[in-house]
Order: sequence, then C-alpha cells, then structure tokens
Amino acid sequence: MKWVRAFPIPPESAQPGKDDGKLVQRQNRLGPNRQFSYVYRRGKRASTKDLTLLFVKNRQKRVGFSVSKKVGVAVVRNRTKRRLRECVRPLLGRMSGGLYVFVARPSAAEQTFAQLNRQVGQLLNRAGALAPHRQDAP
Repeated sequence: MKWVRAFPIPPESAQPGKDDGKLVQRQNRLGPNRQFSYVYRRGKRASTKDLTLLFVKNRQKRVGFSVSKKVGVAVVRNRTKRRLRECVRPLLGRMSGGLYVFVARPSAAEQTFAQLNRQVGQLLNRAGALAPHRQDAP
C-alpha cells in the first residue's frame, strides 16, 4: 500500500468502480426518476410489515430504494438505505432480470439488519425473483 501525505492509497484491486462485489454496482442501480416512475406505474407489488417491493420483469437487472422523509431525518434515511443495499447485494446473483424498487415504511428504521434481511428475502421470494439457492457438491 502506498502513502501520499498521510492518506493511504489502496491497491488497484480496491479502487472504486472495479467489480469487487462489495457494492451494488452502477449497472445494477435504478437511475433517473423516469425509471422509478415506470416501476411505480407498471409494477407488481409485494409487501411486508416494513417494506414494499415493486417489480417489473425486464432483461436488465436494476434495483432502487425509496425512503421518504416520513422514515426520519437524513441520517436515519441514509442508514436505512445502506442496510437495504447490503441486504440486496449478496442476492443480486440469484435475482432474475427486472426492475425492482424497495420502499421503506417508517417502521423500517427501527428494525435490525437481520430483520430487514429476512424481509428482503421474503419479498423477493414472493415476487418469484430469486433462483433457488444452489449448494455446490464436492
């Protein structure tokens, strides 16, 4: 690792923008407002106590998150979005093509990561968006 004036520079493999599997990559993010509007207009709905999933089948696989001001102040909204992104990230490989919007209700901010993770899995299963989990035999 190199150092420039007391700031470490990570090796090339850890540079942002590289596909290291640690982030929801830009190609998997739902982009402009018109994509969200399309999913809201045409999407099918599945809900749990704290989350709602809207989804439209599509060739692309894109995910977006909607956390309104009803959920809380900016710190709480951003924490909720970070938790939801981390819940979805490991499942991206198993998700079928489609546009997905996760909408957080105000009670989602009070839930633990494990509870949100379980609800995200339930929503994706109800939507039929998850391929069965494969166990690789030795």
